[in-house]
Amino acid sequence: MAVVTGASRGIGRAVAAGLGAAGARVALCARGRADLEGTAAALRAKGVDVLAQVADVACEDGVAGLAQAAKDRWGSLDVVVTSAGGPPPGSFEECDDAAWRAATDLTLMSVVRTARATFPHLKASGQGRFICILSTTVKEPRAGMLLSNSLRSAAAGLAKTLSREWGPHRITVNTVCPGHVLTGRLREVAAYRAARGGPSPREVVGSIPLGRLASPAEIADVVVFLASARAAYVTGATIPVDGGATLSLT
Repeated sequence: MAVVTGASRGIGRAVAAGLGAAGARVALCARGRADLEGTAAALRAKGVDVLAQVADVACEDGVAGLAQAAKDRWGSLDVVVTSAGGPPPGSFEECDDAAWRAATDLTLMSVVRTARATFPHLKASGQGRFICILSTTVKEPRAGMLLSNSLRSAAAGLAKTLSREWGPHRITVNTVCPGHVLTGRLREVAAYRAARGGPSPREVVGSIPLGRLASPAEIADVVVFLASARAAYVTGATIPVDGGATLSLT
């Protein structure tokens, strides 16, 4: 049984679909009821057993109710995938304290709170999987992405630490770092860059060795592998899924 946060659109929806296709029962949450219900209906139409609840991962205890409801319904919780929309683009001068607080709750504390709410269930599973979807900004910071560069790196540090602390409980913890993916988030970042004379979408695609953008399903495929028994010895990894665009060796 799997819990996927931020599952109503984009990568989160693709992950939920991928896990469902692999045979998992999937509990979903997101802030928007209409999109969440649409995703749940689409998965049920494909034969997936789905539980959906409106929840804001940026709020305290946002995921706790969903995790408990899933455990009560299905008897176990084996896989947790954290996926949340990224913080808005911006430079240091453009980000005030309110922006930092909101981004911290969305990008870092959402992972902390999800981990806190689901750890007892993953521990009881004996084969738990905790997977964070972040960004290649944790490998190679990008101009105009101050909040993402800072807070997603913090979340990656958290995941690495949890992989050490949770290993004795047979829980693996890994981080998946998408590059440029065909989602609404990409359009938001592209508009920000265009307004400031940054690289055009064509130039961005030209910087990717594979010469194209990723689909959400291609990110989900990596997550589904990490959630499987085949990945039982993979933990503490930070994996870019970016078509080779990241220049960093580590």
